[in-house]
Amino acid sequence: MPREDAVIVNALVRQALVAAQEVMGENGLNAILRNSGLERFIGNFPPNDMNPSIQTSQYASLNAAIEEFYGRGGPGILKRIGKASFEYGLREQSALLGVAAGAALKLLPERQRIKVILNQVASALKKTNAQVEAWVDDSGEHVAYLESTCAICHSRTSEKPICHLYIGSIGEAVRWATGREHVITETHCLAKGDPYCRFEVGEAKDA
Repeated sequence: MPREDAVIVNALVRQALVAAQEVMGENGLNAILRNSGLERFIGNFPPNDMNPSIQTSQYASLNAAIEEFYGRGGPGILKRIGKASFEYGLREQSALLGVAAGAALKLLPERQRIKVILNQVASALKKTNAQVEAWVDDSGEHVAYLESTCAICHSRTSEKPICHLYIGSIGEAVRWATGREHVITETHCLAKGDPYCRFEVGEAKDA
């Protein structure tokens, strides 16, 4: 479980805010920042460094505010933000993400590509915060990404999985690594009382 005093570094908050503005527009993002008590970021995104920016609980509130603002369309918007967030990470934070060269990755079987990129995502998060516990499970029919310190659902409760932004990011990471979109399903969620959030990489959508 995430610690109550857990924080998120500037680089990751900036990545999320840039992606959110790209999807929602400046006015939409500003409304969300006001609703979630993060007005200080209006027109003032944090720098691209490893200093702590906000508490994890505030990041969770940001996600909750987006979902509430858009109602039934909220999960779709958050998935789009997650997709844009990974794309931003590739452009601006490739050293942090440490992604393998695309040409080398293409030489591997698809399942191995999925494992490689998900392990790199987990490694990148651990670099930003030693408290992060994230790992890849390759023991079942499908590869799965797990995290027991998920910031998106920190301090939130729900009857169903709510880490839509994470689904978008993982889906885009897998698409980048394999060249195909796969179905990503969150089978477990901390907000439901599960011990971790678990994202299973299913079949390719064009399969």
